[in-house]
Amino acid sequence: MENELLVKQRKTQNTSKAVKIAIAEGDGIGPEIMKATLKVLHAAGANIETEAMAIGEQVYLAGNSSGIEKSAWDTIDSTKIILKAPITTPQGKGYKSLNVTLRKSLGLFANIRPVTALHPYVKTNFPNMDVVIIRENEEDLYAGIEHQQTEDVVQCLKLITRPGCEKIVRYAFEYAKAYGRKKVTCMVKDNIMKLTDGLFHNVFKEIALEYPEIKSESQIIDIGSAKLAANPENYDVIVTSNLYGDIISDIAAEIGGSVGMAGSSNIGRNVAMFEAIHGSAPDIAGQKIANPSGLLNAAVMMLAHIGQAKVADKVKNAWLSTLEDGYHTADIYQKEISVKKVNTDEFAEQIIARLGIQPKNLNLSTLSKGSGTIHIPEYSRKLRKKELVGVDVFIDWQGADPKIIGTKLSEVNAHNLKLKMITNRGVKVFPNGLKETYCTDHWRCRFVALDAKIKSETPIYEPIEFEHVVALLSKLNQKGFDVIKTENLYEFDGKRAFSLGQGE
Repeated sequence: MENELLVKQRKTQNTSKAVKIAIAEGDGIGPEIMKATLKVLHAAGANIETEAMAIGEQVYLAGNSSGIEKSAWDTIDSTKIILKAPITTPQGKGYKSLNVTLRKSLGLFANIRPVTALHPYVKTNFPNMDVVIIRENEEDLYAGIEHQQTEDVVQCLKLITRPGCEKIVRYAFEYAKAYGRKKVTCMVKDNIMKLTDGLFHNVFKEIALEYPEIKSESQIIDIGSAKLAANPENYDVIVTSNLYGDIISDIAAEIGGSVGMAGSSNIGRNVAMFEAIHGSAPDIAGQKIANPSGLLNAAVMMLAHIGQAKVADKVKNAWLSTLEDGYHTADIYQKEISVKKVNTDEFAEQIIARLGIQPKNLNLSTLSKGSGTIHIPEYSRKLRKKELVGVDVFIDWQGADPKIIGTKLSEVNAHNLKLKMITNRGVKVFPNGLKETYCTDHWRCRFVALDAKIKSETPIYEPIEFEHVVALLSKLNQKGFDVIKTENLYEFDGKRAFSLGQGE
């Protein structure tokens, strides 16, 4: 696996041959900032050959619900490198996010978003901020698996996998090692989501042991986000899951100066995509006032990835020099610091005029001095003994009193299974629930083996057969219960692999 910022990993590339890049101009301000960005790259001597592809809003509106046509997939397949401006997903009509589609379909498992303060040229309260957010990019709630199950209740499935966790956590430590970073912080919410976030946290602790030279720490995502916003200088590399990473990377970019300045890379084993992290800003489209810095920074990361890190340094240093000299777009203009407020095209021209110049105050870009290789091994599955020990049956029931449904279900005579408990929105309401607990029409009813020792302090579950579950469902159907879904309950190597109900 290659890191997108380390030039020495592309030794086999023939640098005399132009590298083909798939270009997505995007929507809103996308075409304007893409034009400015490519103008700078070509002026700097980037050895690239661009191939345009149509994706985004117009493709959606033309009737393609995915937002991308086969010709674009073919372009990506032939180039393996994408430079993408922001796109717009039309509201309503159930359109799926094209960004998520690209990341998941192309296996772009790692999203890297560096944020470095540009004080005082870009206003920030944290002049020493230098943080890299490494976000898992393929799973979590962004799997987008949702269902309406009852009149009252909809669900979204949070999927966390061991191979997904291993890839992103190892990437974070390898990234820190390659760049001489000193600390990796894991942010999770495993005090509540003990299995999903618990898996992410456990993998982090396992892999951290392989990198004793790098300090590792873990934080709960809510207080971690607050601490990041208050004291970002205390963080170095942060690794987290998809939704959390999406949120805190925007927090980091905003407190670092501006979301509009930050670029990101999306790295997979075969394909890489580079993009600004901001949206398409249709409210200012066509006015030529948009700041192209986010896409330009993404392009700099792209140049390093394709083995043109010297050009990447040249562009980045010219950009930094432009900021130092006070030529600023409207979003970062400061009367007391800026020399001139420039539009999108003028900003690009000022950068071009400074190609070959190094910044005097801001940190010099030294991507061409990068060394080392990030290696992500293939996933090796460890087989464990898996036993079925029960089933959660979810029932749509319009009543309000848990005792009524609990009594009826306790009387169901199903082979080798008995009702253990009922929860509503995760809280135990039968037996011995509290009358204050509000109940919807969505009831999780847990059935376990008749001989399970469920009254012990640590319940002992006995194995059951799948036929027992089928017999139970048949009985429930005969009794008129509206079963909307089931979740089998398993133990792996004798360890419970399902959550308890709140209050259980």
